[in-house]
Amino acid sequence: MAKKRIVSFTLNGRVEEFLCLPRQTLLEVLRDNLNQTGTKEGCSNGNCGACTVLIDGRPIDSCLVLAVEAEGAKIETIEGVAKSGELHPLQQAFLEDAALQCGICTPGFIMSAKALLDETLKPTEEQIRFGLAGNLCRCTGYDKIVKAVQHAAETRNQMIAEDQ
Repeated sequence: MAKKRIVSFTLNGRVEEFLCLPRQTLLEVLRDNLNQTGTKEGCSNGNCGACTVLIDGRPIDSCLVLAVEAEGAKIETIEGVAKSGELHPLQQAFLEDAALQCGICTPGFIMSAKALLDETLKPTEEQIRFGLAGNLCRCTGYDKIVKAVQHAAETRNQMIAEDQ
């Protein structure tokens, strides 16, 4: 039997240190060890994107990464997106624009969209669709999701302009 290993990474701004088996995925550790159940398990083979988290700012399917590979990384999950009790513009736009239905895929979509908006101030519809290409939705359809990301980008840009 493989020995457990000590792994440490930054999760939503705080350092976490835990024991895990070398075969445990990041998704398993997030949900089972660290109680980050907002990250959903979908297909478990990297096809649906429901388990998307940001690792050092890049969207990654957490079902395809071993937890030991995340040593020293900066990880952001859906639980870390809202700040000071206020929804992130993406979360607010998904609600206002009815860009969710059953909700299983929503955290993954929001994390992929957040990575896109963190790098691109005014993404085109094509850039949004490309940025979300690794995420699948079986309920709502993609037009509402794309419109919600456009809405969030506009809101975020207005907030930036007001701060200047």
